[in-house]
Amino acid sequence: MAREFTRVGVVGLGTMGAGIVEVFARNGVDVVAVEISPDALARGRATLTRSTDRAVARGKLAEADRDALHARVDFQVGLDALHAVDLVVEAVPERLDLKRRIFAELDRICRPDTILATNTSSLGVTDIAVATGRPHQVVGLHFFNPAPVMKLVEVVRTVVTAADVVADVEALCARLGKVGVTIGDRAGFIANALLFGYLNQAVGLFEARHVTREDLDAAMTLGCGLPMGPLALLDLIGLDTAYEILNTMYRHGGRNRRHAPTPLIRQMVTAGLLGRKTGRGFYTYDKPGSAKVVPDGSTPTAAADDVPGTTAVATVGVVGSGTTAADLAAVFAAAGHQVVAVGADGPAGTAGAVRAALDEDVTRDRRDATGRDAALARITWADALEQLADADLVVEATAGELDATRALFARLDEVCKPGVLLATASSALPVIDLAMATSRPADVLGLHFCAPVRVRPLVEVVTTVRTSTEATATARAVCAALGRTTLVCADRAGLVVDALLFPYLNDAVQMLEAGYAGVDDIDHAMTLGCGYPTGPFALLDAVGPDVALAVQRALYRESREPGLAPAPLLHHLVTAGRRFREHAGR
Repeated sequence: MAREFTRVGVVGLGTMGAGIVEVFARNGVDVVAVEISPDALARGRATLTRSTDRAVARGKLAEADRDALHARVDFQVGLDALHAVDLVVEAVPERLDLKRRIFAELDRICRPDTILATNTSSLGVTDIAVATGRPHQVVGLHFFNPAPVMKLVEVVRTVVTAADVVADVEALCARLGKVGVTIGDRAGFIANALLFGYLNQAVGLFEARHVTREDLDAAMTLGCGLPMGPLALLDLIGLDTAYEILNTMYRHGGRNRRHAPTPLIRQMVTAGLLGRKTGRGFYTYDKPGSAKVVPDGSTPTAAADDVPGTTAVATVGVVGSGTTAADLAAVFAAAGHQVVAVGADGPAGTAGAVRAALDEDVTRDRRDATGRDAALARITWADALEQLADADLVVEATAGELDATRALFARLDEVCKPGVLLATASSALPVIDLAMATSRPADVLGLHFCAPVRVRPLVEVVTTVRTSTEATATARAVCAALGRTTLVCADRAGLVVDALLFPYLNDAVQMLEAGYAGVDDIDHAMTLGCGYPTGPFALLDAVGPDVALAVQRALYRESREPGLAPAPLLHHLVTAGRRFREHAGR
């Protein structure tokens, strides 16, 4: 029978600690909330008050329930106040020496049967537990920020944590309305191990001036549907916190270079540019602690209509027979362009795929039947590249290998009239190789429409060292007319979106391959703990493991970074023709 937790203690009343206090008190549990000094205690009380008042103002909490919640919280200075609690959750800064001192004191003060839990997000629970005489009663309880809202709790067991302790804490999570994911003790657990590798890589792209900060954040919100861009999220987390988490995961997680903090993060921490808490990080804020971004003199990428030299595009050719090609033909036709669609499976097959795409748009209320019929009337179904002779823009979406695509561009160079813009929709092929297969490299670039093409509003415009400014301006103007947001980036594997997305997916596969956590737990960690719209394995199955493997191979081939090597399990599933849900249920 699970033990009953009637009175719990929380040590540390910063943002996380105060949020954990609120979670317990909201669910009828009496809380002893402890800080080191009267001033710190007052700040913690104020944090709790602001949060609950905000919930009342938004209709999420009744005034009477707020008052009852506050009545359950006993604010105290000093650990001695925790002598009679059933469970203690420590939520102090991520410093091992500090946590060990606190746990040693808790071991002395608390009853012998009291469970001691740490909210650490990166330190080893075992390293903390050894400071006590009861390591079998020490467990990780990693809540996510904001704790009252986020549903996930990572329950971290060590090699000596008693089974009944884990079971009791799991039952407590369910009582609190949380989804508990129980895992072993390793650096970063699930969510942070996946999240911070991605955040660190994003800073690396910005540091290398591959993309502006605004475009980088837009890439991941508009291109992937994430709730926040990576740089804005780092400002929210705090650059100092991120630096400590990355450092810890790097030192204790096998020295994976994806977790080695980029120099820019260290420099910003040294300079005191910690994000929202100090009023300046990657962005500048109205005041310390504010979420309001104010202009700070940076120069975002120019809008399409700010750049002269665009060429009118009336007719668009789309080459390819897959989903991407059909979606592109539908998008261009719906926007009013005349479209010539050339597919490997012939006019009938191409027409069927495009009609299916437009029919789905009608079903999902993205357009009406009249708009669908008008779009279909603008499309010419072709079976030969020669029918692209009068096109103003040709987009290749064949998903072919480099040699075959290079040969296709050489053929387009022969067929198309001078001045035609030639584009590839691929994010994995080097655009410069395709450009140099033609006699017009200045007119060749990439137009990567983020999937799903008919839904995501972002297009990555990929320029090579030979692409002209006029070609870039024309591409951006065309995309703007489609109602799409563009970002301009250099020609490199994965561009921006896929360069950040697929290594994160590959990290998840490696985690699964190591037997650390299952498909469902990893997906829950990222959707419930980080607010991602889709878990990594649901996304991998949606895009296809074969696509993920191709992009990851391209990333590794270009960088030779060991952390980007495709996970063997990914290769095995592609070879076997299986998806991750099938693998998990075998």
